[in-house]
Amino acid sequence: MANLRGWVGFQALAFGALLATPSIAAEPTKAPVPTFTKDVAPIFQAKCEACHRPDSIAPMSLQTYQQTRPFISSIKNRVVTRQMPPWHLDKNVGIQQYKNDRSLSDKELDTIVRWIDGGAPMGDAKDMPAAVKWPEDQGWNFAAMYGQKEPDLVIRSTPWTQKAGSQDAWWKPVIETGLTEAKWVRAIEIRPSTVKGRKITHHAIARIQQDERLAPAAVRDPDADQIVANDAAAAAAGGGALGGGGTFMEWSVGKQGEIMRPDTGKLMLPGAKIAWDIHYSNGGEDVTDQVELGVYFYPKGQAPKYRTSLGLYGTDREASGGLDLAPNQITMNEGFHVLRQNGRLESFQPHMHLRGKAMLLEAILPNGQKQVETYVPDFNFNWHNSYVYADDVAPLLPKGTILHVIAWHDNTPAKKSNPDPDQWVGYGDRTVDEMAHAWINITYMSDKDFAAEQAARQAKQGNTQQQQQ
Repeated sequence: MANLRGWVGFQALAFGALLATPSIAAEPTKAPVPTFTKDVAPIFQAKCEACHRPDSIAPMSLQTYQQTRPFISSIKNRVVTRQMPPWHLDKNVGIQQYKNDRSLSDKELDTIVRWIDGGAPMGDAKDMPAAVKWPEDQGWNFAAMYGQKEPDLVIRSTPWTQKAGSQDAWWKPVIETGLTEAKWVRAIEIRPSTVKGRKITHHAIARIQQDERLAPAAVRDPDADQIVANDAAAAAAGGGALGGGGTFMEWSVGKQGEIMRPDTGKLMLPGAKIAWDIHYSNGGEDVTDQVELGVYFYPKGQAPKYRTSLGLYGTDREASGGLDLAPNQITMNEGFHVLRQNGRLESFQPHMHLRGKAMLLEAILPNGQKQVETYVPDFNFNWHNSYVYADDVAPLLPKGTILHVIAWHDNTPAKKSNPDPDQWVGYGDRTVDEMAHAWINITYMSDKDFAAEQAARQAKQGNTQQQQQ
């Protein structure tokens, strides 16, 4: 009897312990499967539709469930491998905040994968967000921001016909802007004029030719004096220094345009011209197209405080024409560029060709300190992303800082885009040749303005830290 009572008591204790441990008895709660209308469509609108919509550059539209459903296997592969959306920065090195970041957050990626793995349900049609209103008929992307239908000024290159099967061509017309007074620019767009034109236009560079001596001294191009000195013949003939102003904008696949940071802009002077450098490739059919440059001006009477300049910052071997990639080798090249004025870096865009592997931008400060700004470890020739720094982290660099550009090329079979790893490769404009430079937008500042900008940045960062605490 005693043994029976002991066994019953043991059972009671065990049952009580079981009740006191609900985690043992409770079934784990499964997160609901995301739906297209409620969870996935907003992500596609924010990160994918800029390209994945009818008559754009992507092979399929992702605007509706019916358009998306047949491609879910491909979508999963591309997002899991971080091939799409195209954003090739190392997420653990350098600056991580960018104004135009279109990469998927870990949460967004998880939502898409769980939706596909869960059977890709459509969901309730009532949950579908309102459709994004995109520009129609190759419309301008920035016009609506300023309450306009078109830019203030549109400059078109003369038409070019690229014949089916023809080799790469470079078209370099010079076009008058018609400006008779100085104008400050707050945004720029470049685009091929037709959808077919996008298939043959590899890139388009718009360089501004203007007499830099007409600019106010406070915002004059830092290279203006050197330009004038090197252009004595033109100056004697009354032509002025027509190289001033730098590169107005570079366009390539994956790039819409440039919007200037508040209180900054580019300056167009009277008599300015646009010197085009357009690279056309074979599109498989005869295509006639021209490239259009859309310019948005600050309202009359409004002048930004700072002037921004876009420059090409190359590697030393590229600059000397000695870029030389041995077969079946990974090659590193580097370049050093001294800032002659204080500046704020606005954006960074690596430029290489089919064998481009990676590019890093490092700032070497006058005190010897080094800081990595941006690292692109997985360069993809099909997407020439311009990485625009967020307002609070855009690098503020004193004059004397050295911009250190390092480029790596992979001339081995491991680089999938490599057409022939057994070939020696040198510098050249053709896609099968190579380049190694970065496009960097810089806003230059006086010592006084630079100190004020640094103080404002530090104060803002201090306030943010206090709020977080």
